[in-house]
Amino acid sequence: MTHDNCHPRPERFTADGVKLYSIRQVNNLPPETKEAIYRHLLPCQVLSRCGIDPETLCDAQGNRLVTFTCPEGSRVVEIDVRPRVGFADPLLYLQMADTRLNQIEVMLFIVNDPDSERFETDRDWQGERTKFGTFKRNIPEEIRAMKAGLAPGQVRRGLRLSRVLISLFEEFVQRLGHDYYLMEPLAYHNAILLERLGCNYVQGLRRMQWIHVNFQPGGLLHERLDGSTPFRQPDAWRTVRGRSWAIHDGILGEPWHGIRMYKRVGQHAGVDTFPGGAY
Repeated sequence: MTHDNCHPRPERFTADGVKLYSIRQVNNLPPETKEAIYRHLLPCQVLSRCGIDPETLCDAQGNRLVTFTCPEGSRVVEIDVRPRVGFADPLLYLQMADTRLNQIEVMLFIVNDPDSERFETDRDWQGERTKFGTFKRNIPEEIRAMKAGLAPGQVRRGLRLSRVLISLFEEFVQRLGHDYYLMEPLAYHNAILLERLGCNYVQGLRRMQWIHVNFQPGGLLHERLDGSTPFRQPDAWRTVRGRSWAIHDGILGEPWHGIRMYKRVGQHAGVDTFPGGAY
């Protein structure tokens, strides 16, 4: 485990001289004040990619492309960045909230490459939402997405900005007086990615270790990679993505759940439940 002592703690967020500790406190501020605070969660790479002015958050034609949803009294903030007006998918979507124990949790973050091919994995053949494939599934589109190198839940290729976002999250929660934040990975590959970015487990470490052991030759999950579906190919155990598709396909015998993680500011936990695993 390492700790970064080379950088001073960032200046705390305040309002009228009072230090802020929570999303709810920020949400109760005047619109221009809370927006100025939430701008700190926007990676400059995301804005510059689509020509979004960092001051106005508009494109060259004056269209506002960044939306902050942070109503007064709420404990949740949502940030939605579109690459252009009317585009179906966000370039960046972020949801962050206070927990009941006054912690801060990153509920969800999504990054899409707007120039990449889109896969309709988020809708079934009738056009109904699939909720990341957890409620319903669009199997033909999932097969296409898998063959194209995407992971479960993705509709487009990403932009490899997770490390940048983790750094922004750390600085943001520090400025609210916290030294860690929580995350809940939506799929196996998300958990492995967060491990590699320095996160540890609140709950689910033993489950992740069990999954790794049982994907080894002779293990229960390895035996279930019998080619019975396109997502259960015999060599799927060798990669993070292959395992994640098999788990998404139900190879565990139960839904993916019960995994909760945290990231401590300035520290890399060193957890690795898939040593040497290719993505």
